[in-house]
Amino acid sequence: MPELPEVETTCRGIRPHVEGRVLTTLRVRNPRLRQPVPESLAAPIVGLPLRAVRRRAKYLLLDFAPGSVIVHLGMSGSLRVVDAVLPAQKHDHLDLVFGDIALRLRDPRRFGLVLWQAGDAASHPLLALLGREPLEEGVDGAWLFRGTRGLRQPIKHVLMDARRLVGVGNIYAAESLFRARIHPLEPADALGRQRCDRLARSVRDTLAEAIAAGGSSLRDFVGGDGRPGYFQQQYFVYGREGEPCRVCAAPIRRFVSAQRSSWFCPHCQVRRA
Repeated sequence: MPELPEVETTCRGIRPHVEGRVLTTLRVRNPRLRQPVPESLAAPIVGLPLRAVRRRAKYLLLDFAPGSVIVHLGMSGSLRVVDAVLPAQKHDHLDLVFGDIALRLRDPRRFGLVLWQAGDAASHPLLALLGREPLEEGVDGAWLFRGTRGLRQPIKHVLMDARRLVGVGNIYAAESLFRARIHPLEPADALGRQRCDRLARSVRDTLAEAIAAGGSSLRDFVGGDGRPGYFQQQYFVYGREGEPCRVCAAPIRRFVSAQRSSWFCPHCQVRRA
């Protein structure tokens, strides 16, 4: 599933092409996504300029005067800038057309979403209870230390809890914990201030590097320009079970927790508690 870096890459890729342009047509070829595309989606926005392209957590927000189109890329979706007359392929379900170009949603598994929220997008139920953005000011070691006191949950589960911190999915939680030299199952409140500082920096650095690399292309993900990301070439642990650690050469291990696979180095990430 596209995580924060992939969605941010898409956001930055499409923004300069469509922001400020008038939406001339909305073409819905297949409305049957995870939730049906609203039949009335075109009415409030066709003929209006797109005010802004933003990201919130793993959602893309296309802001018009009356409200926002909320897009989630699902498991394998992409939103690309294409020529408006380019013939659609089998899994191209929706086009937002801005004159001679279009934003085209491709979603082979149809787990994505295209929804409408009048007014403030933050009031939509999918966004209303989301936590902090990991790259925003103030999400640092002090914040992480305060927020983990009394939490006996594994720290990896806390990083992936969107009610606390958004966009840090399985890939980037695993990679951040390795960089911080923290075991994924370490109880959150066992982390002292120093390790919280180190982990907060690792999360920010990992996400920033992933964005710079265009995200990770593990299945069908491509950015807004149609290019795949290449951050997967830099993974330390994710998906590398049995392969040598890039730091110490110990074999990377995998386990399952909360029905999700986790990877770690048993030498670099020793559990303390």
